Amino acid sequence: MPYLEKTTAQKDADVNIYYEDHGSGKPIILIHGWPLSGAMWEYQVQTLIKAGHRVITYDRRGFGKSSRPYNGYNYDNMAEDLHDLIKKLDLVDVILAGFSMGGGEVAQYVDTFGTSRISKLIFISSIAPFLLKTEDNPDGAPDDVFKGMEENVKNDRLGFLKGFGEGFVNYEDNKDRISQGQLDYNFQIAAAASPKGTLDCINAFGRTDLRDALKKIDVPTLFIHGDADNIVPIEPSSKQGHKLVKDSKLEIIKDAPHGLYVTHTDELNEILLDFLK
Repeated sequence: MPYLEKTTAQKDADVNIYYEDHGSGKPIILIHGWPLSGAMWEYQVQTLIKAGHRVITYDRRGFGKSSRPYNGYNYDNMAEDLHDLIKKLDLVDVILAGFSMGGGEVAQYVDTFGTSRISKLIFISSIAPFLLKTEDNPDGAPDDVFKGMEENVKNDRLGFLKGFGEGFVNYEDNKDRISQGQLDYNFQIAAAASPKGTLDCINAFGRTDLRDALKKIDVPTLFIHGDADNIVPIEPSSKQGHKLVKDSKLEIIKDAPHGLYVTHTDELNEILLDFLK
């Protein structure tokens, strides 16, 4: 299996990142959300390859088939993992697409490494630029929301993930769009992740301010969000990001939940392909 071995963001342990690299043409890296893995992109990978792209997915440290260090779950380290992967594959003019927590890697990557290797950016149901409610970010979520998630993961991780998975796709409203099998598969991926990584990533995506990072973006950028997203509120994330990134586009998918990649697959894929042309 292909691995990026011993990333430079090791800190206290060797970290190997599992990735998959398929197709040929203009490269695009798909960065998964929490608490999933690169496997979530199944129905985007085949569409993008058919459209003539080289598609790379990878598992964030602590998730999927990647290493499970005890510490190091912050966006600085995770953006460095992404940068190491780009260097290993010697990618130029690459498109980065981050879903939910993955939007944080996209933003932090630009903040730290710039856009010299990047041609376009896509934020899907993204947490960027800033989810936490503060005096200058009034549309964000109160810190008690993230504290509650952390306590639930500490005390009953699997029970929490079961309920979270249903809310992820607004299951009661979308039973005609997502099977129980897919819901179970998402749970299996989440349950298999590092418990410590699952916990620590809440702090990363919930409390990291990426507003200044988005102001540095100077390549074509697209934000995609569902107007029925009950996990990541659209105002402090995609709408605010759209305002911060000059000449960016914002596409809102009607009635789509947070996990629109699997409930509104056709709609999402059509928007992606249109932007990538």
